[in-house]
Amino acid sequence: MKKNKVLWSDKAWSYAEDIYEAIIRHPFIKELSEGTLPREKYIHYLSQDRIYLGEYFRVLAHIAYRINSSEFAADFLRFSTDGIAVEKSLHSFYLDTDLKPRTEISPACALYTSTLKSMAYEPIEIEAAAVLPCFLIYYKVGCEIYSSASDLAVNPYRKWIETYADEYFKKATCRAVEICDTLARNASAEIRERMTEIFRYCTRMEFLFWDSAWNLEKWKI
Repeated sequence: MKKNKVLWSDKAWSYAEDIYEAIIRHPFIKELSEGTLPREKYIHYLSQDRIYLGEYFRVLAHIAYRINSSEFAADFLRFSTDGIAVEKSLHSFYLDTDLKPRTEISPACALYTSTLKSMAYEPIEIEAAAVLPCFLIYYKVGCEIYSSASDLAVNPYRKWIETYADEYFKKATCRAVEICDTLARNASAEIRERMTEIFRYCTRMEFLFWDSAWNLEKWKI
């Protein structure tokens, strides 16, 4: 009997799992789960998330343009367009009365978006791997909070939690993982290694994003 080969995504997750564990332990996530997160920190996070996603969805569309598969291209275009609709609904629910008209990008957000945009010059496999943490980390965090929240019915951040623990988001995440596994399987060992490195790097960016919101990060100069 042949043993099942370990997928690239399993190896990549093992390589970055320590960062995910740090995310789950972060006070921003813990207080979000408890519903005690100060609104000022949450609004800081969402205002930066709005900026981030504006760039992220463009990167998804760029991957769709580059990828050598019409099926995968359609998937990435759907990720982009569906994500825009979800983002508008979620952000408008919280931000209409709180967000200032012009929000300056934070250092963490600037670093993350610059990293993603720079992947346009890398092989497509690496660009795809760079966007995967935003799928996978958010789904896992959403499910973790959803299962552990003490009283979700009265949690002011319930809508956010339910969005990322949703079955539809799970399907999109699984599809993104599947595409990256296919790309990795057909890539060289060197490219697969670089995919893993950028996956860990962007998982670190996810940690920094929440940490930035917790600390209400601003430019020092």
